[in-house]
Amino acid sequence: MKHDDDEPRCFWANPENPLYVAYHDKEWGVPVHDDRLLFEMLVLEGFQAGLSWECVLNKRAAFRRAFDDFDMVKVASYTEERQKRLQADAGIIRNRLKIQAASINAKVFLSIQAEYGSFDNYLWRFTDGKVVREHGKTRSPLSDAVSKDLRERGMKFVGTTIVYAYLQAVGVIFSHEENCFLNR
Repeated sequence: MKHDDDEPRCFWANPENPLYVAYHDKEWGVPVHDDRLLFEMLVLEGFQAGLSWECVLNKRAAFRRAFDDFDMVKVASYTEERQKRLQADAGIIRNRLKIQAASINAKVFLSIQAEYGSFDNYLWRFTDGKVVREHGKTRSPLSDAVSKDLRERGMKFVGTTIVYAYLQAVGVIFSHEENCFLNR
């Protein structure tokens, strides 16, 4: 698809959605080391399951508001009543199981932080702190290993395909296509 600035981008960067183009150009594939953002992206990737990333991205501001700017301590303490209120929030994806998973995953995220000093330390140890370059995949031995470990720790909505997309989003895996201007 043609973009206004004539820069070639990955095929999925919808030129009709400036939010999506900005996400592609400035966030996707950029290595993330901030635990709050790592948690945000993990939750959002879980909500993306069965939907398009564009749909989730378009609701990101509402998700930030609804989920206390992804403060994992607050999300970990969400009561059943709070989760029910989130199910009534028309600004977000109102899937009961995904909302419950966000709270469960926040608790596990905090336990990983306690064990490794940060979620960043935990995540990047899988690649010895190095970015993996590959594209055209939806899973890999890396996403299989991370997914398996997260599931064994009790996280939900962290299957290997979701984890692969997460690793791409937070820059552990660099997947910009060969013709994309960011892959120069």
